[in-house]
Amino acid sequence: MDIRRYTGLIIKRGPEYLVGRIMGTSDLRWSISPWDAWMTRDREEAEDVARATGGDVWLFNPIAAQIREAVFEEKRGQTGG
Repeated sequence: MDIRRYTGLIIKRGPEYLVGRIMGTSDLRWSISPWDAWMTRDREEAEDVARATGGDVWLFNPIAAQIREAVFEEKRGQTGG
């Protein structure tokens, strides 16, 4: 088993992790546990959700119980402005 396959991107804001939207509302649910967090492997989706919620993207592997802030290199050819 390659445990790296289980690593995903989650959203952290302060000490809490995004779980998701409460059904039927625009309210978000947050948890202090990364195991409760909404997870994706799609970087663009994670970055969009982080921007919309004021959070940061973190890497989480629930099998290895490892978590660390995601650091992405900027795309080549982009210029700062």
